[in-house]
Amino acid sequence: MLVFQDFSLVMEPQVSEKTLEGIQALIVNYKKKHEQLLEEQKELAVSRDNVQEMTNKCKQRSDKLKDQLRKDQQSYIDFIGKEKVKLKFLKDEEKELMKEIERVEAALKDQEAENILLKEQTDVFADVPEKKVVFTGQTGKVANAQQFEMNTHIVYPMQGGTALVTFEEEVVAKKILSMKSHQVDLTGDCSIVVEAQPVQLILPTLVEIDSEVCPWHILISNLPKMDTDTLLNKLEIHFSKSKNGGGEVDNCEMLPDSGTVVLKFMDKKVAKVLTDIEYHDVKLQQNKQHRVRVTPFLNGKITNLNTKMSMCSRTVLLTGIPAVMDPENLQDMMEIHFQKNGNGGGEIESFLYNPLGRQTSALFEGASSNREEDGQ
Repeated sequence: MLVFQDFSLVMEPQVSEKTLEGIQALIVNYKKKHEQLLEEQKELAVSRDNVQEMTNKCKQRSDKLKDQLRKDQQSYIDFIGKEKVKLKFLKDEEKELMKEIERVEAALKDQEAENILLKEQTDVFADVPEKKVVFTGQTGKVANAQQFEMNTHIVYPMQGGTALVTFEEEVVAKKILSMKSHQVDLTGDCSIVVEAQPVQLILPTLVEIDSEVCPWHILISNLPKMDTDTLLNKLEIHFSKSKNGGGEVDNCEMLPDSGTVVLKFMDKKVAKVLTDIEYHDVKLQQNKQHRVRVTPFLNGKITNLNTKMSMCSRTVLLTGIPAVMDPENLQDMMEIHFQKNGNGGGEIESFLYNPLGRQTSALFEGASSNREEDGQ
């Protein structure tokens, strides 16, 4: 059961502001509003202080973060700088290591090349042409043994109007040099004046030679005694045929001092094939097979040469010889003059005259062991 009640709006009685009660009521009302304003002011002050404090804290935190960020940035910059220095050091070290590797590789290549060369030389020394030797019963001390023997061949260019005289005795040559000027009587009242001068030769005192295998040449030994041209032709024909392992021959030459033959091919691969086979049967005499030996050919290169000036002890140079008569007759007259003891001369071993206007050369060779003087 619903019960409805009546409600009515009750209005407070308004007090007139002109009355004392009205004025007092206004004062109370304004006091309440004032107190509310004071409370709101206090709350606003507290809020303001809180906001200010929060603002200060945020500012401090922001400053701290900025300082930390600045420190982090500086630390990062320092770290990057150190890493760059390390990277540069590592790159420099890598470059040095690469250079060292290149040097080592180059040294290894040089060493390998030297080893190959030494092996080739060893193979050559093991494959030198055979030569029969006979022990004669003579012995000598090892300390006095010669390790290397060299025959002297010195070419001495002569000027025109000069002569070379080699005496058998050194004392004669010294006497001729001490007299310097010599008047040589010719036919009748005719005579010439020549001047005697010492002969200075450049002699080697030290010779160092490096040898290497020549890929284009071969050395053929164990050859029979026969006509040289026929021998060279048969060898060239045989080794030019591919069925014999040969190839096109560029040159064929006999070495008279050793009795061996040197062949040069156009293709450097041919020589290696032939030397590896070593022994070859060649038709040389009356179509008979003759076994020859093929070994590598060595090329020599002088790497060190020391020389000295040496005066010939038995040879004298005569200068200032005029062309006054036939060269042969003039040489005979001068030779007779320097053979006479009365002119300070003696026995002559050789006499070489080069007239004016001509060019010639004298060849000095090593003398025998009992004579130190070179001969013409």
